[in-house]
Amino acid sequence: MKIGMPKNGELLNQHFGQSREFLIAAIDDGKILERKEINSEALQHNHGGLSNLFVSEGVSLVIVGGIGQPALQALTVNGLKVIKGASGRLEDLLAAYVKGELVDRDVSCSHHGRDHDHHH
Repeated sequence: MKIGMPKNGELLNQHFGQSREFLIAAIDDGKILERKEINSEALQHNHGGLSNLFVSEGVSLVIVGGIGQPALQALTVNGLKVIKGASGRLEDLLAAYVKGELVDRDVSCSHHGRDHDHHH
């Protein structure tokens, strides 16, 4: 299986729609086999484009921090599973997922349509 994660350096980017880079990790039999970074700068806030990018890369699960409803919907409509409310180092999150310790915290951003500068 492949997992997609918005990245900010070594950390999970807490704003899915603002992410410029994503890590795609291939996991099989509890081991991380491959890591690939993709640039999505042209697709920022293009929720359908990000979803299609993940599908074209073979991703089946996306691990995010905060995500707005339109982006979440674009992912789930394409059959992608989403774990929300994660935070921390990408490698730690992958390890937690492999161990079955990463759970969905049902967190989403609800400020779309208002002041959209993401300064929380």
